[in-house]
Amino acid sequence: MVYTSHNLKLLHSDVDKGDGKVKYVLSGEGATSIFTIDENTGDIHATKRLDREAQAYYTLQAQAIDRKTNLPVEPRSEFVVKVQDINDNEPKFLDGPYLAGVPEMSPLGTMVVQVAATDADDPTYGNSARVVYSIIHGQPYFSVEPKTGVIRTALPNMDRETRDQYVLVIQAKDMVGQMGGLSGTTSVTVMLTDVNDNPPRFSYQYTVLESLPVQSVVARIKAADADIGSNAEMDYRIMDGDGPGMFNITTDEDTQEGVIILQKVQNIDSNFLSLGPFSDTTSVKVAVEDVNEPPIFSSPFSIMNVSEDARVGTPIGRVSAHDPDTSGSTIRNTDLERFFNVDASSGIISTAKPLDREANSIHNLTILAIENCKSIEINEPAKNH
Repeated sequence: MVYTSHNLKLLHSDVDKGDGKVKYVLSGEGATSIFTIDENTGDIHATKRLDREAQAYYTLQAQAIDRKTNLPVEPRSEFVVKVQDINDNEPKFLDGPYLAGVPEMSPLGTMVVQVAATDADDPTYGNSARVVYSIIHGQPYFSVEPKTGVIRTALPNMDRETRDQYVLVIQAKDMVGQMGGLSGTTSVTVMLTDVNDNPPRFSYQYTVLESLPVQSVVARIKAADADIGSNAEMDYRIMDGDGPGMFNITTDEDTQEGVIILQKVQNIDSNFLSLGPFSDTTSVKVAVEDVNEPPIFSSPFSIMNVSEDARVGTPIGRVSAHDPDTSGSTIRNTDLERFFNVDASSGIISTAKPLDREANSIHNLTILAIENCKSIEINEPAKNH
């Protein structure tokens, strides 16, 4: 940068005796608007602030002429004004801010991304455009190479499941980083990408009805995996259990659930087997729950004979029923005409009234057994004379 009124060049002709007969004139790029010449002495001055980054060179012509005749006293001379650089531009990251990714668990020194800063000052003159890089924020996780701007991991085995994003601040400073240099910064967001380094975890217990039809879904289970994407896809298998061949398990592709029963699941990238074991085993207990089933008679149909002159209270036979869910059932007579009684506990049927074969030779009885001490009815729906 050259400032106003700075003396650039002194022109002098050999024919100039210093008697004022010769004057100097200036033409070319910026003559009169940027540069002026003292017509008596030949001194050239810059009248405006010059910016090398806008224009680095100016081509001018100067000539000595006779003041009275305005005729040249010697040929025109041409010269170039070079604007000398000073450090007036800071480095800039034209591509920033940056977004980069690196796999979690990467080894120490893994390259993440390369940043680059440009400096508008003259790279061929001094150190004004010589940039060095440093990391302002992001240590001790990452480092940057001072000359190249390459960012690398500074810690091994960074875990995405613990922290998946880091924001770095990188500085570029000119003058080779020396005192007085100008600087610029940029941010670099580093995302740790997932690798398959986590085993799934689960634990379940289910209860199913004993009446569950074949091919019914017993359970749907889901193992939690801290990985994401394809690294969290599940492969369920039954490894062992109390009922080999009794259960099967498949994977629901949409939900990644194990359908039926799971006892062991395994999914891990072979590159991380040394960090294993990468499987988890769970015991899935299937409890068969009771269905409330009705009592069952030992015989669905019985024929009993009794003499018409049998005394009241004469036993004529016995019925029995058992409840699959409990140890017994209750039987009770609800015959409206009360020709017969049924003992609720024993099931013994006995006469309750005098019988007359000529009036009714056949009694059709329907006996109900009801569990848990509930009533059992005897119906006499039809009389056969």
